[in-house]
Amino acid sequence: MPESWRPAEANASSQPAAGTSGPSAQSPGNDAKGRAAGETPGAAEAAATRVPFHKLFAFADSTDVALMLLGALGAVANGAAMPFMTVLFGNLIDAFGGALSIHDVVNRVSMVSLDFVYLAIASAVASFVQVTCWMITGERQAARIRNLYLKTILRQEIAFFDKYTSTGEVVGRMSGDTVLIQDAMGEKGWLLTLVMMATIPPLVVAGAVMSNVVTKMASLGQAAYAESSVVVEQTIGSIRTVASFTGEKRAVEKYNKSLKSAYKSSVREGLATGLGMGTVMLLLFCGYSLGIWSGAKLILEKGYTGAKVMNVIFAVLTGSLALGQASPSMKAFAGGQAAAYKMFETINRAPEIDAYSTTGRKLEDIRGEIEFRDVHFSYPTRPDEPIFRGFSLAIPSGTTIALVGQSGSGKSTVISLIERFYDPQLGDVLIDGVNLKEFQLRWIRSKIGLVSQEPVLFAASIKENIAYGKASATDQEVRAAAELANAAKFIDKMPQGFDTSVGEHGTQLSGGQKQRIAIARAILKDPRILLLDEATSALDAESERIVQEALDRVMSNRTTVIVAHRLSTVRNADTIAVIHQGTLVEKGPHNELLRDPEGAYSQLIKLQEANQQNNRKGDGNARLGKQMSMNKSASRRLSRDNSSHHSFSVPFGMPLGIEIQDGSSNKLCDEMPQEVPLSRLASLNKPEIPVLVLGSIASVISGVIFPIFAILLSNVIKAFYEPPHLLRRDSQFWASMFLVFGAVYFLSLPVSSYLFSIAGCRLIRRIRLMTFEKVVNMEVEWFDHPENSSGAIGARLSADAAKVRGLVGDALQLVVQNSSTLVAGLVIAFVSNWELSLIILALIPLIGLNGWIQMKFIQGFSADSKMMYEEASQVANDAVSSIRTVASFSAEEKVMDLYKKKCEGPLRTGIRTGIISGIGFGVSFFLLFGVYAASFYAGARLVEDRKTTFPKVFRVFLALAMAAIGVSQSSTLTSDSSKAKSAASSIFAIVDRKSRIDPSEDAGVTAETLRGNIEFQHVSFRYPTRPDVQIFRDLCLTIHAGKTVALVGESGSGKSTAISLLQRFYDPDVGHILLDGVDIRKFQLRWLRQQMGLVSQEPALFNDTIRANIAYGKDGQATESEIVSAAQLANAHKFISSALQVSFSNLIASRDSLSMQSARHQNLLLSEVPTWEKKCRDMTQWLESVELSCQEGRSSAWPSPVRS
Repeated sequence: MPESWRPAEANASSQPAAGTSGPSAQSPGNDAKGRAAGETPGAAEAAATRVPFHKLFAFADSTDVALMLLGALGAVANGAAMPFMTVLFGNLIDAFGGALSIHDVVNRVSMVSLDFVYLAIASAVASFVQVTCWMITGERQAARIRNLYLKTILRQEIAFFDKYTSTGEVVGRMSGDTVLIQDAMGEKGWLLTLVMMATIPPLVVAGAVMSNVVTKMASLGQAAYAESSVVVEQTIGSIRTVASFTGEKRAVEKYNKSLKSAYKSSVREGLATGLGMGTVMLLLFCGYSLGIWSGAKLILEKGYTGAKVMNVIFAVLTGSLALGQASPSMKAFAGGQAAAYKMFETINRAPEIDAYSTTGRKLEDIRGEIEFRDVHFSYPTRPDEPIFRGFSLAIPSGTTIALVGQSGSGKSTVISLIERFYDPQLGDVLIDGVNLKEFQLRWIRSKIGLVSQEPVLFAASIKENIAYGKASATDQEVRAAAELANAAKFIDKMPQGFDTSVGEHGTQLSGGQKQRIAIARAILKDPRILLLDEATSALDAESERIVQEALDRVMSNRTTVIVAHRLSTVRNADTIAVIHQGTLVEKGPHNELLRDPEGAYSQLIKLQEANQQNNRKGDGNARLGKQMSMNKSASRRLSRDNSSHHSFSVPFGMPLGIEIQDGSSNKLCDEMPQEVPLSRLASLNKPEIPVLVLGSIASVISGVIFPIFAILLSNVIKAFYEPPHLLRRDSQFWASMFLVFGAVYFLSLPVSSYLFSIAGCRLIRRIRLMTFEKVVNMEVEWFDHPENSSGAIGARLSADAAKVRGLVGDALQLVVQNSSTLVAGLVIAFVSNWELSLIILALIPLIGLNGWIQMKFIQGFSADSKMMYEEASQVANDAVSSIRTVASFSAEEKVMDLYKKKCEGPLRTGIRTGIISGIGFGVSFFLLFGVYAASFYAGARLVEDRKTTFPKVFRVFLALAMAAIGVSQSSTLTSDSSKAKSAASSIFAIVDRKSRIDPSEDAGVTAETLRGNIEFQHVSFRYPTRPDVQIFRDLCLTIHAGKTVALVGESGSGKSTAISLLQRFYDPDVGHILLDGVDIRKFQLRWLRQQMGLVSQEPALFNDTIRANIAYGKDGQATESEIVSAAQLANAHKFISSALQVSFSNLIASRDSLSMQSARHQNLLLSEVPTWEKKCRDMTQWLESVELSCQEGRSSAWPSPVRS
């Protein structure tokens, strides 16, 4: 085996060091590159960084500043309510413990109770202001960060996308990381104020250490899940390739592998949080112990009263409760800081080629003269593999030049340099004698029109896609451009005409239809320079002729650069330039170059002619009639229904977003997701029952400690009014008890946090994996709907699955802990005095009722917001995955306007949620302090009636106060839990749906041998999303085993639909498709697809090694010799082991990357097929977009005889 093919050497030689090349050494995303190349340590080191907390607010505007100031004032006032409450407690203690008459005690307590009412009103107003302001500003700033992040991404040079980021990562960060940032600076912000007002330096140190550790763990988890997002985007974006090669299981395994590292980081994050909070609470308990001991000493030696000492102890106690309540918030701060680091670094990154730059020259117009002057260039991802070494080429204004040559020679690179997707390392690219770098980028790109080899359309209407060429285009201009590109005819036959949606990446249109829309888009731009990169490659002969005539008219008086392989296209060019290995070897008109029979151009022409002769000698049109066995009536039907000009004009695909008014559309996702019961989530956690039981025990131990404080503190209060000798003895005893409970809490809390993190993270991983597995096994039709695009599904798996943790993990831990606090508090209270307990208990449910109403409001808002954010995510997904098209048409602002428009609804919903939450929290605090006032007044009356004593009043109050605070803590989870329930409904709507064509099912027959006879029997078919358009009507066709049948017809006539039906992407409405006489629906689906090999017009390769992509054709289990053999058979062996230092271990970049030319993609796709021994091969215009020098090799790549 050649040395260059060995994994170890190849890996070492082919991976350039991060930062050694490319646009910027300090570019963010080095971690992304490291991850892609398998450099996990580098990724971890880069990711484990955070921004300072105050930097989270770096993008606040004046309104946000005002909201934050107002919210901070409210938070300060609300935070001050707790220390002020301790003063009132001191007054109560003096009233009860002083030498006053019963009547005077009642009067004093009544006055203090009235003060509690005033405090309740002030706290309600303050909490409303703080929560509402912080949530609104959090929502506003998160929206602004999303916008800035996408805007910055769109302004980056193309090399940034080649090296540092991917579509899946961008969507994952926009839908997931911004949620974490918003969580850190939104409604959780007020808790920080409470904490900071009640802490002491050792607590600050402990909290800082915990925050650092948790941030590091959170950052590692986010970096790990960014890998998972890439898997999701690539799998769903190429779902037809995945389905055809039965790659569902491999996709799930790859996704599961990427989730493992995220799971480990999250569990470590939970343990770090538990240890940190345990340490903080231990320090607090030590503070209680010290306070009791020193307080007793001050009473004995300095004449302090018990009330003064208890004021200090109560202040510390309220601080500790705030700290306990802030535990999830501390994690939110840490997660937000970690998430913000990568996003903020990207936002602050200055691109080397800035799409938004307003500097540079703008001329009145350009003539269109182009010159390459001694250009040296290599792609940033492969700096050691030069494409051009001193390349020079002059293109006069108004002329047409055709670039021809072998795959990888640099033809498409010429177009990329003219578009200024990249800058040469040396030399100059000039337009009208001016260096391209001197022009304002947006202006010069407005003078250039590009039609690429693989047309890129966006998930929008046909009209919007064409209008990309001109921002202010009228409907008449759009139609004129479509007519000129021969697209108006098929568009008019669409149900909604120009308003028909084309689907994600235009997948609902045929290749020819997409190409004509792309040509219309370029025509509408009316450019001075026209770049045609295989612009007519996907069209049938008749459409190509018509479009070529249109292009000839458009090209007049324009400078046109053509990359093409068809002789008809090349012959008409004014000049033909032959490029070989980055060097211009020949240049001249067609006839002149043919005079040299040994010249490079003549050799290329001979290759094409030889290929055409081989095609005619093979199973061509002359034998087509013999291969088709039909009865006469079927022939008449075929001729009438499928071969007429009218039939040829029927569009191929199904536009997305079409609403059928008669209600018979059978839309898959029209039902609202049902609410998921908690019992179902709990059932998914069954494997973790032992972990949950142990975690619950630890949480119960942590929870009962605070109600036990009621006993301890009531005895401490009593001791402070005892004689000196008893005070000295009892104070030492109770001080030591606080140390004991502090140690218990220190041990139980980390155990609880760690175990619940394990259970919660396993559940989230299980839900993500279960959902993704369900998604990849859906029928292809399901992905035709816009709500099931790769961006929308990626957002669900990233954000929704993470939100579900609001019902488990940390949240469940807090629920168990608070429940034990509640039960223990009730028991202690009722044992102490049942009458007072009943009075207080009757008032507590009001707090719970308020929380329930608040949750219902938020839950409804959350569902609406989630759906709208999915639509916005798809806009970002389309733009980033098609960044070259966006850049070429200077459509960055158009994308941003659309994204902002999609985000307006969620922003309004978020503001409403903030107001509802503020009202809810305000009422909660009013009720809490109101309960305090009523409790002490009732206690005083009971003492007056001699039904209890004042130590028991405090014991009941403190026990129920702890219980009430537990309920209040749980109510702070209302927002999180309502979002989690909405997210769970969204997730389980996918999980519960049954796939109509499920490749995971084992049901169905298989055959030991398969001959390959194919028969369409009276097949009628309409696409489910467009039932009013007939594609096939009573189609009958027989294809004999071992024969080659060519399906010909105009673009959109249904040729590719036949392939889709054979692959069972769809099932016919009427009739049968037989394979060896058996209806294909009776076969096991995976087995059936394994008998076929599909090579599509647009090759879909995955972000993996060349070896893995070739082995994809055999469940990834192909041996090295099989891989090499398949590569040789597909003529891919030469470039894999070429001087370009490409090897089987090289990574293939994402869909829109130019790291590998399309012909090479096609080579690799072909090599996937021979790794399986196929009985049937489906080729959908697979040779259309291949250069002259490559076609013969591909045509001869198949072993003889060619199978059907």
